[in-house]
Amino acid sequence: MENINLTDTFAEFKELKNIDRVTMMSVLEDVFRSVLIKQYGTDENFDVIINIDKGDFEIWRNREVVEDSELEDPNLQISLTEAQKIDSDYEVGEEVTDEVKLIDFGRRAILNLRQNLASKIMELEKDHIYGKYKDKIGDIVTGEVYQVWKKEILILDDEGNELILPKSEQIPSDYFRKGDTVRAIVYKVELRNNNPLIILSRTAPVFLERLFELEIPEIFDGLITIKKIVRVPGERAKVAVESYDERIDPVGACVGMKGSRIHGIVRELKNENIDVINYSANTQLYIKRALNPAKINNIKLKEEDKRAEVYLRPEEVSLAIGKGGLNIRLASQLTGYEIDVYREVEDDDDDVNLEEFADEIEGWVIDALKAIGCDTAKNVLSIPRNELIKRTDLEDETIDNVLKVLKAEFE
Repeated sequence: MENINLTDTFAEFKELKNIDRVTMMSVLEDVFRSVLIKQYGTDENFDVIINIDKGDFEIWRNREVVEDSELEDPNLQISLTEAQKIDSDYEVGEEVTDEVKLIDFGRRAILNLRQNLASKIMELEKDHIYGKYKDKIGDIVTGEVYQVWKKEILILDDEGNELILPKSEQIPSDYFRKGDTVRAIVYKVELRNNNPLIILSRTAPVFLERLFELEIPEIFDGLITIKKIVRVPGERAKVAVESYDERIDPVGACVGMKGSRIHGIVRELKNENIDVINYSANTQLYIKRALNPAKINNIKLKEEDKRAEVYLRPEEVSLAIGKGGLNIRLASQLTGYEIDVYREVEDDDDDVNLEEFADEIEGWVIDALKAIGCDTAKNVLSIPRNELIKRTDLEDETIDNVLKVLKAEFE
């Protein structure tokens, strides 16, 4: 009975697709031999034969035939009388081989063996998953949502392995339900209490990079290189690309006719706005392109501080800064320069520098106005009141006072 029972367990194990046969056989043999050593003190006179295809095994014991009076070790030796019961032709000095049935070991040994086998297999499975995903860090995987919790989502891959997508690695507008298919990259693989923990991400810049490789053949083939990606997930991204073949327009190739190529990526990223920019080693040109869609008139670089002063027409300023300062922030990250925006105003004879109002407007207020690119009275007056309050973060009364002082100048 117990022999059969073990054979069933054995059949379950041979279904495991992740473990190769050689490993499987050696694990099984080890487990059997450890039982033999416990039982007999040695396993060297046993042959363990494992048949993985059938899902069964045999254990044979070899013993030397000795005179009845000389029998010392019943495991390594067999008395002539006993041997001749098996076959009357046996003589002293020959070897007798007979099969050992597990049932003879007793229930406890067999239970022990099953547990031993199960835990060895578990270990192998864990090692396999850990190794497989360790090699996939930074690659895209697809899985199915199995459970949705507040802080994370449990996803199963096609082998049924568990992957975790934490809330912090989801795009803010991501919304998943059980059964949905999810694409993400393998972000990190850790061992927690000896269990492999596979963490995915949809917010890492490398996820966007892999999507570009999937959707744009020239990137996959290496004709176009991605130099750098910066993104605020779900909001906006800037991708600098470069081609070593002057016949290829890298930006055009990435965007496609009427945006056809980039459309799939934008949809996958929940309508993240993606600016594709032609990389340039010329810093001024690169900063100009990075601030797209704003048109820049002039740039002054301060190399020692890695700062760039950008001058543009008043109506271009809010474009350069972008919603919530996003455009200018990403452009700074992409180029590695801290960017300050200044309005360029036609020389206006009756415009007055803000410094001239130092006796009526406090210094820190003037500084706050200059920080958003306003250095003259007309600069300030050209911006709507609400916009001024929002961008300078100054109190309503402070702004009202400033506007009153400045308007009085031109009345």
